[in-house]
Amino acid sequence: MKLSTRGRYGLRALIDLASHEDEGAVSTQSIAQRQNISESYLEQLIRMLKKGGLVLSVRGAGGGYRLAKRASEISVGDILRCLEGSLDAVECPAIEGSDCDSANACVSKFVWKRINDAIAQAVDSVWLSELVEESHKLQTAQKENKGNSAARDSDEINARIIREIQNRGL
Repeated sequence: MKLSTRGRYGLRALIDLASHEDEGAVSTQSIAQRQNISESYLEQLIRMLKKGGLVLSVRGAGGGYRLAKRASEISVGDILRCLEGSLDAVECPAIEGSDCDSANACVSKFVWKRINDAIAQAVDSVWLSELVEESHKLQTAQKENKGNSAARDSDEINARIIREIQNRGL
């Protein structure tokens, strides 16, 4: 399974949104600038996240977007499924209970099920609030080490997020 830019950018956008939620509704323009994402592409992602019940729009002066739930109630799996659809690495009719001529004699279906379950467990056990905390820690460390470049800092944030997901079982 390989995540598309929808999943990667959407996760970054929601981490940013959750990180700035105490400032009120957050505009797509401000998220796009901070995350270096095209605003028009970000608006498409936000529409999907809104349709999926993860964000709410706020109209009027000072409008923008807010999380529809607390960050501690939104898993990485919720976000990725909203943007990517199924996260299964293998689509196997035998696993899904559909008709499959080889289901009774197929032992590989057990491997595919374990892989799919491991992915689901990994992404469903990481919460948006945890990523926000990690982001705040990195920002604090960045302020202490002002000599780091922005690209290196962004790579470090992404590397820590990936390590956290891997540490949780994937």
